[in-house]
Amino acid sequence: MARKETFRSALIFGGAGFIGTNWAARLLETTEAKVQIFDNLSRQGSRHNLAYLQKLAGRSGRLQITIGDVRDREMVSRSVRLATEIYNFAAQVAVTTSIEDPRLDFEVNTGGTFNILESVRSSGNHPFILFTSTNKVYGDFAGESVRIEGRRYVSSASAGSNETQPLDFHSPYGCSKGAADQYVHDYGRIFNLPTAVLRMSCIAGQRQFGNEDQGWVAHFLYSALLGNPITIFGTGLQVRDVLSIQDLLEAFEAIRRNTDQTRGQIYNVGGGARNAVSLLELLDLIEHVTGKRPEYRLEPGRPGDQAIYITDHSKITRHTGWQPKISVTETLERINAFFRSNRALFAQTRVQEFETSAGVIADLPRTA
Repeated sequence: MARKETFRSALIFGGAGFIGTNWAARLLETTEAKVQIFDNLSRQGSRHNLAYLQKLAGRSGRLQITIGDVRDREMVSRSVRLATEIYNFAAQVAVTTSIEDPRLDFEVNTGGTFNILESVRSSGNHPFILFTSTNKVYGDFAGESVRIEGRRYVSSASAGSNETQPLDFHSPYGCSKGAADQYVHDYGRIFNLPTAVLRMSCIAGQRQFGNEDQGWVAHFLYSALLGNPITIFGTGLQVRDVLSIQDLLEAFEAIRRNTDQTRGQIYNVGGGARNAVSLLELLDLIEHVTGKRPEYRLEPGRPGDQAIYITDHSKITRHTGWQPKISVTETLERINAFFRSNRALFAQTRVQEFETSAGVIADLPRTA
């Protein structure tokens, strides 16, 4: 259990999303912190997540909900004033969307992050700031030699990628997130803010409403259970390391608990070599966990896709003692359990129908 403090006010941008909801729930359950959710409710499942958090908070008065967009400088500025810690999970998250609409991608990911940083600087406060970046800032590793072994690609860099890997971006999404993570890093240095940047691999777990562009682990499992065919872009031999959401929350706590060591740092955070799996291997695991195998078809690979990405998390392990504990199979079991406990949420196929299904609040409070 996290240590209790005199006053903690946690502001979570993107707080109704997958990571934000799980983090808000952890704070409500294990600390006395006040929690402010800032979200534009654009993501599938966000209204359901808010209903879940409101139920969890009950009448404690510790949960505040602001329906807003990080592109709105005034709303962001008003929201940061009393925060003692800020978590920026608000983002445009799909490489495909960034290619279709690079301006939107830039305005949300880079511009939204800049709005948060400038609002903090103008406030005169020095809250702890944690920003979730992505492994896509490292590009597609085009120069890396890979070979096929069984149902996966392998390379000589078996230990994974560490923070010394050169930035390469290779997509508008990589550019916007890379620019944002450098802004966070440099604002921490120039304006003496206690910041931390996490370049994350594939995060998966309960309360994740995934699709083929983001949250692909959950998307594959749900598709198997619903009997929906999936599309795999590329050969399916691509390898990723999967990190359970519970392990990610432990990383957040470890970083904040050790700010003397972690402030101003950038960390690669992921499941590591022990939790690396190819897309085709994941289908095997899903069949093992659920008894159902997803039907799939192969399509040409997409721009910027990495043949292999495995996180070398040794830096954060050295600085905080954190390391992943939950296996890919156990992560799939938890997603499967979430699906079976919330079948009604997956009965609808349209996002609008999904967001207005049973148990979802019709009118959410708007605060400024």
